Amino acid sequence: MRSTRKSALVAGAAFAVLFASACGGGSGAGDASGGDKSGGGDEVKTIKLVAAEYSKDNTKAFWDAFAKTYKEKTGYTLEVQVVSWDNIDQQSSTMIQNNQAPDILNLNAYASYAKDGLLHDASTVLPDSVKSDILETFVKYGTYDGKFYGFPDLSSARALFYNADLFKQAGIAAPPKTWTELEEDAKKIAALPGGNAGYALPLGPEESQGEFSMWLFNNGGAWKDGDSWAINSAKNVETLTFLKKLTDAKLTQNNPARTNRADAFDLFKSGKAGMIVGFSPLAAALDADKKVNYVVAPFPSNDGSDSKTFGVTDYLMAFKKPGNEKAVKAFYELYYQPDQINTFIEKEGFLPVTKTGVEKFKSNDKLKVYLDTLPNAQLTPTDDPTWDKVKLAVQQNLGGAMGGDPKAVLDTLQKTAESQK
Repeated sequence: MRSTRKSALVAGAAFAVLFASACGGGSGAGDASGGDKSGGGDEVKTIKLVAAEYSKDNTKAFWDAFAKTYKEKTGYTLEVQVVSWDNIDQQSSTMIQNNQAPDILNLNAYASYAKDGLLHDASTVLPDSVKSDILETFVKYGTYDGKFYGFPDLSSARALFYNADLFKQAGIAAPPKTWTELEEDAKKIAALPGGNAGYALPLGPEESQGEFSMWLFNNGGAWKDGDSWAINSAKNVETLTFLKKLTDAKLTQNNPARTNRADAFDLFKSGKAGMIVGFSPLAAALDADKKVNYVVAPFPSNDGSDSKTFGVTDYLMAFKKPGNEKAVKAFYELYYQPDQINTFIEKEGFLPVTKTGVEKFKSNDKLKVYLDTLPNAQLTPTDDPTWDKVKLAVQQNLGGAMGGDPKAVLDTLQKTAESQK
């Protein structure tokens, strides 16, 4: 997940403050038709998982142990290949184009494959008990054309991080609940000696869609309205105009349009920013450095209504291959057992995707701000097959509004989205 992965979806600390796809031949023998066939006619006995590497310390170790348990409990064999997020998009695309898709692929987008008819849906491979345990918000965003294809492996969510020492110096007693309060707090922090940014605003090409999502969701906006794109809606124009206002008033760092998330995180870690949208990677670094006294709070809404959070998840999608249904279903039945999925999530430092997972982690006070909003988290429209192309246009162009006309920028992005097929 670019937004949680450890470069980034979506990236993670263990439980300090938790928050936030690949390559190989076909199953078994490496062909695209499903690999080993033995027993039960054409039933596949060996399947392949291509998994994204969230961390070098935990990802491979977990999946290797999982494969062993899978063999012991089901009799099926799971071949595991772990691939860096840096290479996952290109390698998985090449693999699928060459008719060598794995049986299960860990990736941050699924809808284009569902549209092309390449994936199993939940009715074929996901046990009913598993589907009923997955949080409804992830079922919603994992559903394309009325069928559930995008099975979540883990999640992350965002919140407001603020520098408690700068808040104290500026005489700010509590985190902002509205955008007016955030603007006033940013002014007070920017007025302190030392050249501090009131709010660190990353609208560079790395993940500007993530930053903007957090703001637009908290202004009642959305990327889509039903089946139609709503990028240039009045609410979204109002949101981007407000961010330009913060920039023009020099309440942010210099040049938000060229600031990537990692750069903004570095600024906050240096103690030179009062507020920022953050999640587990930032928390992990802050806890390791022990230099910044930070607090995590719900992100303010424009009007003071309940905070919304921007959520991110990655997917474990299942490709249709002859005879692999039973082995794939056995994979999901085991992975979604609480002792498996929640172990993976805890080791990698992310948030749960199941109701039982929320129950497990809710005793951790540091996770409360995330878990309270996670069941109602809003995601980018990953259920739209064209989202990846739209997202790229947003990443490349949204920041330009800070030096131009926010409405014109959103109008152009709207046209780009509507032109995608």
